[in-house]
Amino acid sequence: MWAVEEDTQECTWQVVLNRFETVGNNQGSDRFFDQEPLDTVSSVFDSLVDAPIHPEEKYLGFPYYLKINYSCKGESSEALVRKGHLTGLKPVVLVTFQSPVNFNHWKLEQLQIQMEAAPFRSKEPCSAEEVCVMSWYTPMPVKNGSVVMHVDVSSNGLGPFIPTERFHMNINGFLKREQDNKLKFTVGNELFNLIPGKFVDVPSRPLWYTIDQAPVLILGGIPEEKSVLLTDTNFKDFSLVELSIDSCWVGSFYCPQTGFTAAIFDAIATEGMLFIRQNQLVYYITGTYLTLHVDDYESSHGSERWVRVLTDECIKKLCPVHFPNDGSEYIMALTTGKHEGYIHFGTITDGHVFFEMLPRRQSVCQEIQAATCSVVWAVFNGGDQDILLLVEREDAGAKSFQVVVYNLDTEHASIHYKIPEFIPDAQGKEFLMILGTEFYTNITMVPKGMSHNPFNDQLFIWGNFLLQSYDYDNFIYLAGFPSQLSIKYLVDSFHGEIAIVTENEEIWYLLEGSYRVYRLFPSKGWEVYISLQLMHQPAPHTSSETMVTLFYEHSDLYQLVYLGINKQGRLVKRLVPVERLLLYQQLGSHYHLQQHKSHLKISLANPCPFSAMRLRDLPNPQIYTRQERYRAKPPRVLGPSGFHTENSLAVYQGLVYYLLWLHSKYDKPYAEPVHDSTWRWWKNKKQDQDYYYYLASNWQSAGNMHIDMAHYEKIYDLKAEYQLPERIFLDKGTSYNFSIFLTAQSRLFKSGASAGNFFQLRSQVHLGVVLTDPKCIGVVVKQKELLNRNSVLFMITLSDERYCFDQGISGHHLRKSSVLLKVVGSAGHCFQNTIHGPRMQGNLMVPVFIGCPPGKRLAFDITYTLEYNRMQNKHYFDCVHVDPEMPCFLFRDIFYPFFLIQDMVTGESGSFQGSYVLKVVGGGPTLDTIKEYNEEEIYHFNSPLDRTDSLIWTTKNATIDRDDFNIMSHQSWGIEWLCLENSPCHDTIPQSIFAPEFFFKVFVSNRGVDKSTYCDYQLIFLLHIHGLPLSAKRALYILMVSASVLLSLVILYIAFCLLLPLLVKMCNNLRWRINNIIVSETYSYSSSSRGGGSLTEARFSVGSKVSTKVPSKVAEKNKAEPKEIRKKVSLT
Repeated sequence: MWAVEEDTQECTWQVVLNRFETVGNNQGSDRFFDQEPLDTVSSVFDSLVDAPIHPEEKYLGFPYYLKINYSCKGESSEALVRKGHLTGLKPVVLVTFQSPVNFNHWKLEQLQIQMEAAPFRSKEPCSAEEVCVMSWYTPMPVKNGSVVMHVDVSSNGLGPFIPTERFHMNINGFLKREQDNKLKFTVGNELFNLIPGKFVDVPSRPLWYTIDQAPVLILGGIPEEKSVLLTDTNFKDFSLVELSIDSCWVGSFYCPQTGFTAAIFDAIATEGMLFIRQNQLVYYITGTYLTLHVDDYESSHGSERWVRVLTDECIKKLCPVHFPNDGSEYIMALTTGKHEGYIHFGTITDGHVFFEMLPRRQSVCQEIQAATCSVVWAVFNGGDQDILLLVEREDAGAKSFQVVVYNLDTEHASIHYKIPEFIPDAQGKEFLMILGTEFYTNITMVPKGMSHNPFNDQLFIWGNFLLQSYDYDNFIYLAGFPSQLSIKYLVDSFHGEIAIVTENEEIWYLLEGSYRVYRLFPSKGWEVYISLQLMHQPAPHTSSETMVTLFYEHSDLYQLVYLGINKQGRLVKRLVPVERLLLYQQLGSHYHLQQHKSHLKISLANPCPFSAMRLRDLPNPQIYTRQERYRAKPPRVLGPSGFHTENSLAVYQGLVYYLLWLHSKYDKPYAEPVHDSTWRWWKNKKQDQDYYYYLASNWQSAGNMHIDMAHYEKIYDLKAEYQLPERIFLDKGTSYNFSIFLTAQSRLFKSGASAGNFFQLRSQVHLGVVLTDPKCIGVVVKQKELLNRNSVLFMITLSDERYCFDQGISGHHLRKSSVLLKVVGSAGHCFQNTIHGPRMQGNLMVPVFIGCPPGKRLAFDITYTLEYNRMQNKHYFDCVHVDPEMPCFLFRDIFYPFFLIQDMVTGESGSFQGSYVLKVVGGGPTLDTIKEYNEEEIYHFNSPLDRTDSLIWTTKNATIDRDDFNIMSHQSWGIEWLCLENSPCHDTIPQSIFAPEFFFKVFVSNRGVDKSTYCDYQLIFLLHIHGLPLSAKRALYILMVSASVLLSLVILYIAFCLLLPLLVKMCNNLRWRINNIIVSETYSYSSSSRGGGSLTEARFSVGSKVSTKVPSKVAEKNKAEPKEIRKKVSLT
């Protein structure tokens, strides 16, 4: 019997998801399904006329808000929230985005955004003047590529003390929206009744999924039902779903089956797909996720039904692969029947799965020369590309088990270890090294499975025993686990802790660095814990309870339990208090009874070798954790109550969206003048900051809200929190330094004689260090005894040994390793009291990633390049049409390029001092005509050894790499542009009257030539060159054409000047003749129409012609007329 777990904290946070339409409602929550931003806030931004925003930019909003409240036991939640608001409480929300699996399509980064929640009054009717019910709201941001997110809610330090709490907010892509706007599962039909018969006394089963990548978890094992449990919140809430698959029977002579059941045996969740096994059939379904980089419309929107895979195979088991590798996830299917001895290795990429039958050449049985064999279990080690197989073989009737390793690269299978037939005799010992010389019992070893941790390279083989190995060849037998029990499955936290579940549902516990196995349930510590819980607060009687599964969540062990109460049942997720159980067991065994006068006195002994342990001198974490963090606060509402409105929340949404949008776009090849993604946002608004503050101080800001530019920034100076980081990244030759301060028990300090010193202090507190890869990671520990403080100080330096990694792109193909620091004798004995209960001390396990850390990039330093080129060439000429984003360089000038190494996490930006190779990999006279060059062309255009007159550029005093390309550095002489005869930039045709231009696509990489870092910095950028010379033929041709045209124009001008007077004279004569003809015809027509005509008509006819010469015959005829009349006519 277990009493219902009671939280030891007085107050707890409550977080639900709300759409924009439901903001302000007291009840209800929404499921996280929509992933794309919405255009719901642009109209509000249009009204902010006097605000530090960019009106020309498009502000979008996210589909959801986080609604935050808190509650304390025994008090009204509504009154508590009001009280918290009045005392200054503001929840601080930290959203962490998990990087996607496929780093080839999505940016690999560790990103967080910290937001302050905004108070909002309920929309429901209220009789109070100000507020009855209120909550806090923040936007729930969505980042491209991330489907797994967790939200940490903490207090701002005012109001009541509420411990920080974590909530999982994962996108559920296995939903679809119906016509009535309701959400429905694509995997099947949701059931709302938990039938007790399907959970009571049903064996527990393991929860399998890709660690930190699967947004939706699936759990089968419900007897005789094709139903599963689905959750997108790590079982904080869940749904029971009946799968829409046909419960069919496809047995055959090659697929032996003794029975049929509708139950789902194996269920595995990955980033975008779910896999199940029913009998011998395997199905999968794809969710609707934007992270799935697929081309066809149907796949990008997920599948509507389950798809059967491996249709011609008989699958007896699915084996999970807990970690992705090389941008893909993996799954393994074990066959039986006709393909016994083979496995199907599935590669999952972008919502597609491809299965390959391994080994490729022949079966495992043939590889190990076994008469018959069967693969019992398989695990995949992605770092070494090894598949570890637990093989049962039979030769001449004798059965044995072996560990076979198959390498995907060499396609070679070999036997690494032969499991003993019987369990070793290790009475009185915690562990036994298997050397072959030990004694054995008559109990047969029955291996059932394997478990592998890629960080410490630890392999467990389990069954009715537990074997441990770090190299697959040498094994240690853990004698603390009884051979009378049989292990059903192991649960690994991958942080140094392992939980073990047996066939009879017992729970055991193993801590890395210790060989002792502890039984947690049932145990004396369990009984003490339950008794104390009942004394603290009586819990409802549970008539029955059944463990459904056991799993780790952020190093805490949780149980999913079915509780039967008064013929009604419910599933409960509760914490397994490992530290409390170990502590209570320790108190029951480490005590002494001493006679004190007439009675016995209990004396408790502390088995812990130290009384206090503290971490000191911890460096700022971001440079090692590679965690990028932004900070955003809501706009300040101009009102006495401080409550936000729907408009202010919409503005908050838009600002958070724009902040993350700037982050996603801050990846240009040309380095910004200021290394900060928010610089362009406010660079033109900072000068008006006082004006905006003046408006807000007088409550004159538009929309009754004030946007403070300082509230939207990137944080580069996070401080250490007195604990080791969750993980660290080490580049070539880098180190991580910190100290451990131990306050020892007084009896543990002794003095002794030594040569040269009669007395020497000897500390009995010792620190051990376990390195997974001693060739890769080095450690230096310096010890300093502080006698006056009864303490010991260990100064520790972890450093990379410059050995285990070649070069890789930032964040890609990192080598997993780990470092374990343990105080000798502390495992399972030392605890620290915290607000969350006791925490184990003395064992510190840190995962280490060796390689190029995420968040580092190479950028073209255009600012210093322009400055240095201007100084060296004594001038600088930009293009006629200036582009501030891409300045031009003159062809005849020597080009001196400079590059920056920019750290996106710490904000550091420094000159790249290493060597690099520069190649022109494309180009064209315009941006629209840029062509990609093939490998042969790239060699001819860039290699100094080319003899085809195809070089585009050259440099002096440069060495050559193994591929015959120039090796350059920041001290190189610079680049001289050639554009020889067979190069693509030779004889470029001008596009206008100005000199020709050319755009070069330049590739820069330090791979293979820079030994100072593990990073393979790769940069591709466009370089605009103008003033290219013309070829001799084209120049002569253009000269001849130009000269011909000019000469023709000169000749034409001269001819025009000489012939102009003659042309004028000819024109005048022609006009005179034309006028005479017109006058003659007019006069003849006038005479004939007059018929002897009157004097008036003759006068009119002659008077209508001005200044014309009268022909001789007409003049003679007019002589007979009076002189006065002729004079009058001429004047007319």
